[in-house]
Amino acid sequence: MVKGIIVHEVGGPEVLKWENIEVKEPGEGEVKIRHMAVGINFVDVNYRKGLYSTKTPFIPGVEAAAVVTAVGPGLTGLQVGDRVAYAGPQGAYVEERIISADKLVPLPNSVGDVVAASIMIKGMTAQMLLRRVFKVKKGHKIFVHAAAGGVGSLLVQWGRSLGATVIAAVCNEEKAVQAKEDGADHVITYSQENFVDRVKEITEGAGVEVVYDAVGKDTLKGSLNCLGLRGCLVSYGQASGAPDPIPVSVLQPKSLFLTRPSLFHYIGTRDELLETARELFAAVATGNVGWEGMMICQSKHFTW
Repeated sequence: MVKGIIVHEVGGPEVLKWENIEVKEPGEGEVKIRHMAVGINFVDVNYRKGLYSTKTPFIPGVEAAAVVTAVGPGLTGLQVGDRVAYAGPQGAYVEERIISADKLVPLPNSVGDVVAASIMIKGMTAQMLLRRVFKVKKGHKIFVHAAAGGVGSLLVQWGRSLGATVIAAVCNEEKAVQAKEDGADHVITYSQENFVDRVKEITEGAGVEVVYDAVGKDTLKGSLNCLGLRGCLVSYGQASGAPDPIPVSVLQPKSLFLTRPSLFHYIGTRDELLETARELFAAVATGNVGWEGMMICQSKHFTW
């Protein structure tokens, strides 16, 4: 028996129950892992509240760093003692678990357990957004909403390292300081400036090549107005609520693109998962992205 957190019914934090959990031996294609550090994400809260559909009871948590403690029959490529990490499936708030081996990525020595657990979801999302949904290149101008958030901060850092001019938008002065420290070339504070007017001023009316919008309802229409010809609006979150419907016809005047990507559609194959993680870990090792401020819980304490 091991310890873990189980949700038997959705609701507030009080539904998180610290209980004994039985962990069986791994079957074909599976391994048993012991968590060394577990990531905490806003999506965990949404599942706990019942905002996302899932069957109860369930164990929250979608990312962690771990050590392999047992392998299933006939499994090759992993052995006891290997350091690994994963982003999905749910079930990370537990000391040990069984997981499909093809969900795991090997951890290089240059990336510690705490870093890996804090950056898998956010970091692979940033890689998807910057390198695949819209491939940012040197000389591009990019606009990042919620730039002091977990993904937003990584977009600013990584985008700057790729040679882009980064315009960051935040909600207050404290977060503006963080965005500047992350390397943003220009910082807009929502409460003090109209972000559409400011982006047009910074770009001398040309607009940006891409907008990364995690805010949703309050910003999406304005984000479209920040784009230049053939610009791309990437909506990857809705912190302010679901955006209002947008007629396709509004894209025509500047031949704009609008997309709403999901990370798991971009790491659906084993090769895609490994390549995404490889590029992320390389960016961490070279210092192009940092992980400060990410929330983690080391499993040897495992107290929330």
